[in-house]
Amino acid sequence: MKYVSTRGPGPRIGFADVLLAGLARDGGLYVPEKFPRLSPGDIRDLQGRSYADIARRVMHPFVAGAIPKAAFAQLVADTYAGFDHAAVAPLKQIGADRWLMELFHGPTLAFKDYALQLVGRLFDRVLAERGERMAIVGATSGDTGAAAIEACRGRARMRIFILHPRGRVSDVQRRQMTTVADANVHNIAIEGTFDDCQALVKAMFNDHAFRDRHRLAAVNSINWARIMAQVAYYFAAGAALGAPERKISFAVPTGNFGNVYAGYVAGRMGLPIARLFVGSNRNDILTRYLATGVMATAKVVPTTSPSMDIQVSSNFERLLFEAWNRKSAPLADAMTAFARTGRADFGRERWGRITRQFAGFRLDDKGTARVIRDVHRSCGEILDPHSAIGLAAGAALHRPDDGALVALATAHPAKFPDAVEAACGVRPALPARLADLYDRRERCATLPNDLARLKAFVAARAPINDETSRKRP
Repeated sequence: MKYVSTRGPGPRIGFADVLLAGLARDGGLYVPEKFPRLSPGDIRDLQGRSYADIARRVMHPFVAGAIPKAAFAQLVADTYAGFDHAAVAPLKQIGADRWLMELFHGPTLAFKDYALQLVGRLFDRVLAERGERMAIVGATSGDTGAAAIEACRGRARMRIFILHPRGRVSDVQRRQMTTVADANVHNIAIEGTFDDCQALVKAMFNDHAFRDRHRLAAVNSINWARIMAQVAYYFAAGAALGAPERKISFAVPTGNFGNVYAGYVAGRMGLPIARLFVGSNRNDILTRYLATGVMATAKVVPTTSPSMDIQVSSNFERLLFEAWNRKSAPLADAMTAFARTGRADFGRERWGRITRQFAGFRLDDKGTARVIRDVHRSCGEILDPHSAIGLAAGAALHRPDDGALVALATAHPAKFPDAVEAACGVRPALPARLADLYDRRERCATLPNDLARLKAFVAARAPINDETSRKRP
């Protein structure tokens, strides 16, 4: 399997280089040169298999040529062996042909664990093979940071630097990051929004000399390995509900677009997905684009669903690449203009192609609380605010010919206890292994939204790569 950038005709590279590079040097995102396909028979054969077995079968084409099958199978088995539920990603029926898929049974109680627990192991393997060290740099709106830290903590070949917007994540989300004591973990609270954090990370990666000297690697969903691992649970849901004979639609609470884009990839690989429903909070740039065909940024507004408080959804570029028939030059021009002006019309034809499969729905905090309360009263389930928005999107947009509806429950309600208690009167408890979270000591640096200050902080703590003249992907 080879990969190309969404923005240029640069070299085709293999999975290991994509894993360590994260962001392409031209500023684009890596995508497979060609999506692998599973036949109806292949998909039918997934029925009844364990989650780890499904994940291995779905993901291995993406790592072909980089990791042998047996070694990859062991990495995948180790990844999911420690999850709290035997099914790993269980489905719960909540209505006629409506299901919740619980994606919060990993170590940090969020869907990011399903990818990052594997990515940490992949990093370890590739770095050991190459005799290298690296600095992992990522921005988080809440859940990615904790999952990335948990995946990389204590690993000798890695230093990890996670940026989060100061005061804009929940207390549980923050403490899951800042109470990790391992010396290779560095938390940085940025005075700004998640979009500011994400822009700082991209700017560091675009300083190629700095990137090479400190061997930076990305952990956000701009890293293809994250997307690859998330594709697996779409196939797991499909196999459990009768694919390929049965169509399925998915409702996904969406910020950076990586999770719902993984559903799109699953469809390109052969899973019979009818439609994908994008749930937004008041930071609704994606819903507005899907409704109007115009993408325009606005001020980020804090909400009770902070992981979705985003106005620049990086992974949407991967979908635009397909809508542009993989023509990188016009896409690069369009994305450069969008970054400069904060507004873009990518064309009616492309908008029409996208909206044939994607639809968006917006819900404010009051509406989110109402969904949490109503679901608890009707079936006893307690949803976190993000999952509530996803479920509401599916309920509003699903049509009879869209097949079964699966709403992704992306976080444990105990990560947002204040919002949940205010909505339904029940304060969800953390699992026993996290019961002392509020008693643990926090470690975190606070920095302004300033690239020079951030680079100085990272440079003082990151490994130095002595082979800076070596060409990097």
